[in-house]
Amino acid sequence: MPNSLYLAGGRATTVLSAVVLWPSGAQQHQLATLGELEALLDQRLPIWLRINGMGQPHRIRDALRCCRIPESFIPLVLDTPQATRVDSMGEVIAVVLHRLRFSRDPLNLISDQVSMLLTHNCLISIEEAPSAEPFASLTDWLVNKTPAAAGEDLDDLLHYMVDNILDGIFPMLEQMANRLDDLEEAALRDPRPRVLARTYQLRGNLRRIRQQLWPLRHQILLFLRQNQPVMGPDGLLGFQEMAQNVEQIFESCEILRHQCDAVTEAHMASTGNRMNQIMKTLTIVSTIFAPLTFIAGIYGMNFDNMPELHWRYGYIASLLLMGAIATMQAIYLWRRGWFEDWTAPRR
Repeated sequence: MPNSLYLAGGRATTVLSAVVLWPSGAQQHQLATLGELEALLDQRLPIWLRINGMGQPHRIRDALRCCRIPESFIPLVLDTPQATRVDSMGEVIAVVLHRLRFSRDPLNLISDQVSMLLTHNCLISIEEAPSAEPFASLTDWLVNKTPAAAGEDLDDLLHYMVDNILDGIFPMLEQMANRLDDLEEAALRDPRPRVLARTYQLRGNLRRIRQQLWPLRHQILLFLRQNQPVMGPDGLLGFQEMAQNVEQIFESCEILRHQCDAVTEAHMASTGNRMNQIMKTLTIVSTIFAPLTFIAGIYGMNFDNMPELHWRYGYIASLLLMGAIATMQAIYLWRRGWFEDWTAPRR
């Protein structure tokens, strides 16, 4: 994983909660001890176990063992950061994603790992970052759903959570696109070095988003080819839509990458125009003062046989001559368009 991705706020305290899908409707339960979790599991009802925060890995490990999760999957969800992946073994499906967001602006990218495990009658979500309500919209939908959700809806819940994380990337890309538009305008108006530095930072964020989603491109297709006893037809259809979302994100990242190149090219072009303007100004000054320097050099020689040296009006005449030459040259260069400023800021 890239080193620039970091966890905001440190490791949060582990909080366990559960949403039990009773026949009458979904009910939420706050779990203070593992005994309460075991009591809910003994009911043999579909359950969504929500683990918020990874500050107590031993507690998470005990909760996974209560849910009869194989030991091979425990390091996959506890070790951070993990590469994005969709994996399955037997009757357990594991999905590891990263919820990406910006701290204050599109220049600082934050990543929080979200792991999901799906078995028969049990869905487990493990969120690295603290939140008041894990997947609040999904919880409200379950509580108010009519008819009540059943065990066969757990694969739909898994797809909803993955889709919720992926959909959060599109507003980020839109925000980055708006920021790149502003940087391109700034590159044309006032091409300062900080414009190019911010463009490189946005380009690096795009690269990190692509690195986060790159494994999903082939892992989802491989997952769809497998015979999954836990995943129903609706869940498989949801993963097909997920593959399309990943492709759209990649296409959007590619478009934004080209926009970063456009900002860089605009900055280079504006810088080149300013350099040409500077060289043109220096050329004008040199062109005007070259004949004046020539005249001053001639009359600065100390020869005895120079009639103008003893002329009463020689000094004034030489100044008038140099002024006339400078005026004629300035008029000539102005008519040729040399005094036009091509780097003036647009309004």
